Order: sequence, then structure tokens, then C-alpha cells
Amino acid sequence: MPTATDVREQVVELAREFARDKIEPFAAEWDRTSHFPRDVIDELGKLGFLGMCTPEEYDGMGLDTVTYLMVLEEISAADSALAVSIGIHNAIPTTMLVRHGTREQKERWLKPMARGELLAGFALSEAEAGSDAASLRSQAIKDGKHWVLNGAKAWATNAGTADLMMIMVRTDTPNARRGAKGISTFIVPTDSKGYKAAKPEDKMGLRASNTAGIELNDLRLPADQMLGEEGMGFVYAMEGLDSGRLGIGAQGVGIARKALELSLMYCAERKQFGKAIADFQAVQFKLADMATRIEAARALAQRAAARKDAGEDITLYASMAKLFASETAMWVTTQAIQLFGGYGYMRDFPVEKLFRDAKVTEIYEGTSEIQRIVISRSLSKG
Repeated sequence: MPTATDVREQVVELAREFARDKIEPFAAEWDRTSHFPRDVIDELGKLGFLGMCTPEEYDGMGLDTVTYLMVLEEISAADSALAVSIGIHNAIPTTMLVRHGTREQKERWLKPMARGELLAGFALSEAEAGSDAASLRSQAIKDGKHWVLNGAKAWATNAGTADLMMIMVRTDTPNARRGAKGISTFIVPTDSKGYKAAKPEDKMGLRASNTAGIELNDLRLPADQMLGEEGMGFVYAMEGLDSGRLGIGAQGVGIARKALELSLMYCAERKQFGKAIADFQAVQFKLADMATRIEAARALAQRAAARKDAGEDITLYASMAKLFASETAMWVTTQAIQLFGGYGYMRDFPVEKLFRDAKVTEIYEGTSEIQRIVISRSLSKG
């Protein structure tokens, strides 16, 4: 009977082979054309990779979090744009449904998500509610056995390509605002009347990932499409973001690892002053620092994942992992461009794309500044 280690090795190897054969050869073209490869997402879904964090009883793979991060690292090394779409689906909507969905909601939404039949996304931020997410203004009004949603969301991953979105809106009243306690979560099929995804954002990096605003215009939902309890949406979002930040940590490690691999090959081939630049000590030290930071980032993310699997609180460690891995990705890709010199600045060489993709890991799902606030507050509480 296969052991947990055997299963991990098999799943990670399957992800590595898929990434090598079906993602990496096409990533540069997807980036140039801002093409979202839904067909490739669907193939990953058939292999079970959209149900990595879903328990087996709901048709998922039921993987431990460490294995999940190892898979995301492999996909991120091939194309982090694809990885973020998969990571959002697995981490945030899935976590919310597993923890707070009713049995009927899990049957209707979670199982098809796990089987790869539905792609899910998440919408919290608004134009005036980014780091201060609790100040969002989109509103839901109760109307008999329905809720009617109005407002606009910003920067939502999978907004124009998902089949299902988890959307946070206010359910308190304008005359009696309750801050974070006035926010609820709704399960919103994207074919609902009144749901409209805006034009995809023209981004610096992650260009193959669909990121767009959402307009909610008198979108009418049955009351049973509220997730969990009224007023608990912000709490659910923060729970999901803890898992999401671990995924961003793995994404950062994958980007940085690929940059190091490419740098090692280039430095062995590139000759200056009569020898390979890898023979120069200044280059060797830079490569050594890159490798060391990557290993440290991976270890920190996997430690946080192990704590999650043990049922421990991970808010502090998820923020540490996300902070360190994202800044590692940015630092390592910067060094890679420096090692490639003028070639590194050209779009014909892949380190340029890795550099662009790395930057947003320091911004989304909580900026580096927000992570430092979370960490410092956790430390002050002991």
C-alpha cells in the first residue's frame, strides 16, 4: 500500500511532468498575448489539481498542505500566472466551503470544483478598499428569500474566467455600519444576471492570469447562497488568506528557483575575459546567496504548512512565509537579470518575465507592509 511519502512523490512528479510538457513551452506566448489557457486548467482539473485541498469525501485529493505547496512550486516555476489561478481556487474558495459550507453547498459547488468541473475565484478588494479591506462598500440588501447585490470589486483573480466567485459585500445597513462585522460572503455563479466582469487588467506580470474588476448590478441570489453566518464574511476571508499566503510563498519559491536554474546554465555557458563567468568569484557568491535564500524561503513556507496540517494557528507563520518568499523572489530575479546583463533585460530571455511576475507577490493577498504589521502584532501578543 502506498505510503504518504509515496503519494507525495507521485503527485509532485506528475505536476513536474505536466508543467514541463504542457505549460513551460507555451508560457512566454501566453504572457505576450495575455492568453488565459482554460484548456490547460481543465486538464489540470481532470488530473485532480483543482481539488488538492479538498477532502476525499468531497471528491478531492485530500493532500496535506506541504504536498500542495510542492505542487504549486512546480507549476510556478513553469508559469506563475497559471499557478496563481490554481492557487486561488484551491486555497480561498475551497477553504471557505470546506470550513463553512452547508452539506448542500458542498454537494452543489465544492464537489464540482474539486473534480475540475468548476473554476472558482475570490473578490474582496475594491478601488477604495485594498489593504483596508474592511472598508469595502459593495452592498447586499435582503429582499424576502433573496439578497440583491450592488457594487464593484477590483483586481479579482479569475473574475472573467471563473464559473463561480466568492464575493464579500456588506450586509449591514448604511445607517448602522458595523465595520468588519458587517461583511458577508456570497457564492456567485458568474452566469448570474447582474454579474459583469470588466475588461482584464493590462498587468506588468502574471499576464496569463485573468485579473479584472467586477460590476454587481441588482444581482439577485437565493438566501441559501450566503456562505456561513451573516456578518462573518471578513473572518472567512482572513482564514482563506492565511492559506492563500502559503500559496504565494510557494509561488515565490518557484519563480526564484527557476531564475536560479536559468542563471546557473547561463553563467556556465557565457564567456568573458576568456572563461565562463561562473568561474568568477563575484558571480559564484551571487549564485550562492540566491540558492541560500531560496532554500530558506522554502523551509519557512513548508514549516507553516506543517503547522497547518497539525491543526495549529498559522496566521503569523503564513505572513512570515509570504513576506520572505515574495521578497526572495524579487531579490533573486533582480540578481538573475544582473547576471544575464543586457540579455536579461530582453524579452527574448525568460528571466525578464520572471522578474515581472515576481513583483506582484510583494503586493497581492497583503502587501509586504501589511505582512509586517501582522507579524509585529502577533509578536506583541506573545
